[in-house]
Amino acid sequence: MRILTRRYVLPDGRTSSWDLIDGGQSIAVLALTDDGQVVLVRQFRPGPSAILDEMPGGHVEPGDTLAEAARKELLEETGYAGEIQIISSTWLSASATTRRHVAVARNCRRVGSPAPVGDEFCEPVLVSLARFRQSLREGSMTDVDLGYLALDHLNLL
Repeated sequence: MRILTRRYVLPDGRTSSWDLIDGGQSIAVLALTDDGQVVLVRQFRPGPSAILDEMPGGHVEPGDTLAEAARKELLEETGYAGEIQIISSTWLSASATTRRHVAVARNCRRVGSPAPVGDEFCEPVLVSLARFRQSLREGSMTDVDLGYLALDHLNLL
């Protein structure tokens, strides 16, 4: 990610400069097994400086479709694969150009071992849908809004 500064003309004619996070696109995946378990990835998150159970995901590489990126991140971080459906997106924040997408992966099954890239250290974990909802309510993951969008899409709120 990089920081860029943009100047805007305000409605009253004054100008204002804004520093923005410019980070491209990202994808997060709500992955569900046949028996209703949620596949998460336990990993260290630098912002909160904590180990969190998160939805698998990451940056969308140039040239990848959103579905390809979702498949790749799910497999790399958890070793699971499933039927991918892109369902929604949102902005990272009012001070960012980053578009965050969310996918649902149904019928997930373990097809290999995690193969994290770079400095990622990922441990796949399975949690119940009730536990996942509790994590969202507690705010103990970084993609809470994307988790709620996915649950809403599946009528699982």
